[in-house]
Amino acid sequence: MIRIDCFLPFASKEQIAPTLEQLTASSLVGKIYLLATEETQGFGGYEVLHIDSLKSSATMHMIASKATSDYIFVYQKYSPLQLGYFALDRMVNLAEDSAAGMVYADSFQVIDGVKKIHPVIAYQEGSLRDDFDFGSVLLFCSKAFKEAVSAMTTNYAFAGLYDLRLKLSQKHDLVHINEYLYSEIETDSRKSGEKIFDYVDPKNRSVQLEMEAACTEHLKEVGAYLAPQFKDVAFEEGNFPVEASVIIPVFNRVRTIEDAIQSVLKQQCKFDFNLIIIDNHSTDGTTEAICKYESDPRVIHLIPERFDLGIGGCWNVGVQDARCGKFAVQLDSDDVYSGETTLQTIVDAFYEQQCAMVVGTYRMTNFNMETIPPGVIDHKEWTPDNGRNNALRINGLGAPRAFYTPMLRKIKVPNTSYGEDYALGLYFSREHRIGRIYDVLYLCRRWEDNSDASLDIVKMNGHNTYKDRIRTWELKARKALNKAI
Repeated sequence: MIRIDCFLPFASKEQIAPTLEQLTASSLVGKIYLLATEETQGFGGYEVLHIDSLKSSATMHMIASKATSDYIFVYQKYSPLQLGYFALDRMVNLAEDSAAGMVYADSFQVIDGVKKIHPVIAYQEGSLRDDFDFGSVLLFCSKAFKEAVSAMTTNYAFAGLYDLRLKLSQKHDLVHINEYLYSEIETDSRKSGEKIFDYVDPKNRSVQLEMEAACTEHLKEVGAYLAPQFKDVAFEEGNFPVEASVIIPVFNRVRTIEDAIQSVLKQQCKFDFNLIIIDNHSTDGTTEAICKYESDPRVIHLIPERFDLGIGGCWNVGVQDARCGKFAVQLDSDDVYSGETTLQTIVDAFYEQQCAMVVGTYRMTNFNMETIPPGVIDHKEWTPDNGRNNALRINGLGAPRAFYTPMLRKIKVPNTSYGEDYALGLYFSREHRIGRIYDVLYLCRRWEDNSDASLDIVKMNGHNTYKDRIRTWELKARKALNKAI
């Protein structure tokens, strides 16, 4: 008979009792181990395993050494778990049928007393984010788990489970069961816009360094790692009317567009520049607000003939315009440059760092441009040697972004309104340097009208699926590039 060994986080008898009741009701469950990060006594005959953290390499090794059954069940939360009717049977059956290294499922979450659906997404080759959401219930094939643990060569305090997952994915499928198989209490009730910058919060720096190391090792093992060798950029292609163009795609931002325009027109530069605004058929007065500035010869107001453009498509309209400068520099319609030398600093960086793309540093602010946590986002995890490899693990590269226009015109911007800038960063970094500026150049406003301020789970999953797909395509391209060398 197929059996499962279970490993559960343990803080107290009261905390663990409801989950134990659920598991012991199943005939599939063999041994149950309690994982405790503090010295504590067990109860009811359950063995307590003292661990440093739930996600360390040492914990993965301990689980592998204790498991003797066909499958390993890992629950990752301290809140009570409620399994669905025959949920374990369903997970085991599908694990058997698919020969998966791991299966995971959708769930229900109880947030502030309200039950909500929590679907997760399918795992792809490019699902390299260390914060990929598998849910809190993981069922591993014990043989595959132990095989992956035996391949783990580094002792991580934080990245052990991530390292295990990457090793597992190299030889086995991680299978998503798109059925709601359990319920749990969710304690993180923040909106999507409040969570997306956790990975760049300075207090998580030590965690991120370990995650980068694990991901880099994985890329080397699968043939997608890129050594720090780059093509130079001559900056000699084409004739341009100005040195730089600021590109602002906009739709219905009447409350912020003038602030953005004014921050551009205040720029003090040693070269000529212009501002290209692609007004995507606004209906709230944004068009009229832009028209106030058309007397300035530097302001180019474009209203596309097409009605099927996302942010990326609007970028293409601006960049392909004959009046676009040698460098195309980003500014979102609800953000502003932090000072009058931002544009000069960005253009200087192209020549000084011999790069095809430049990414700056920004400060998070509220609508009134007062600093809010986590404050400065500098993406210092980017290094000249490993930045383009680590870029496959994280979900963004920073702002403002700027591009060498001839290259951008050739590759085109994906016609989406999410992830288009990330796709460009991966593409540019495949063969060219990305320049970095660690001074604050940009104020990023967070307010209720941000496109990612409060997304529902379905929309968030769509975004994450697309970015994972971008990473999958990029992985394939990098593997092919390495084979051709």
